[in-house]
Amino acid sequence: MSTQLSVGVDRAAAVAAVREAVAALHAQLRAYGLVAWTAGNVSGRVVGHDLMVIKPSGVDYPDLTPESMIVCDLDGAVVEGSHRPSSDTAAHAYVYRAMPEVGGVVHTHSTYASAWAARGEAVPCVLTAMADEFGGEIPVGPFALIGDDSIGQGIVATLRGHRSPAVLMQNHGVFTIGATPRDAVKAAVMCEDVARTVHLSRQLGEPLPIPSADVDRLHDRYQNAYGQKESW
Repeated sequence: MSTQLSVGVDRAAAVAAVREAVAALHAQLRAYGLVAWTAGNVSGRVVGHDLMVIKPSGVDYPDLTPESMIVCDLDGAVVEGSHRPSSDTAAHAYVYRAMPEVGGVVHTHSTYASAWAARGEAVPCVLTAMADEFGGEIPVGPFALIGDDSIGQGIVATLRGHRSPAVLMQNHGVFTIGATPRDAVKAAVMCEDVARTVHLSRQLGEPLPIPSADVDRLHDRYQNAYGQKESW
């Protein structure tokens, strides 16, 4: 097989794998109650090929299939697909260009986290689960209009150098990042879970903060010792 043909086969296989993964993960957004109607999206980087796969715009969740996912370059231009890509494509593309370590991006308007975003208020780190997953508070990013990469710029400016994989974009909703699309979905699920719990806690009084040194220890343990080793 020629080198050129081999590269073409490898690219097609890589794209197909990400299409399948991204399509399946959209079902998780519905399962965890993070989206309504056709809102929200998951994307995934096609590693080694300067491509991303993202949900089509305005398509009902039950109708999403691997074949309906849209393949774009990292400038957001459509490479493969018969639908228009998500209206958040430019934002996702900007994140992938600016943060090469990111392999997945998720956007939701989940109820409790979006309520914090509407207030422009960070979710304080008052739960061990927050220390574990986010390494501190869930920060707020700037208000930005949909349609270009302004939202992406806000995501990157807020999360670069921050341990949190989630940002509450002011007056908008949640964006999360991860090494893989699944990691980004997990962060979106956890973001909504802790946003709800901290909101309920504030109805009872002022939540108690966790000392920063303990946040560091909790985050390190969870990130480096929790769960199963990949080699098992």
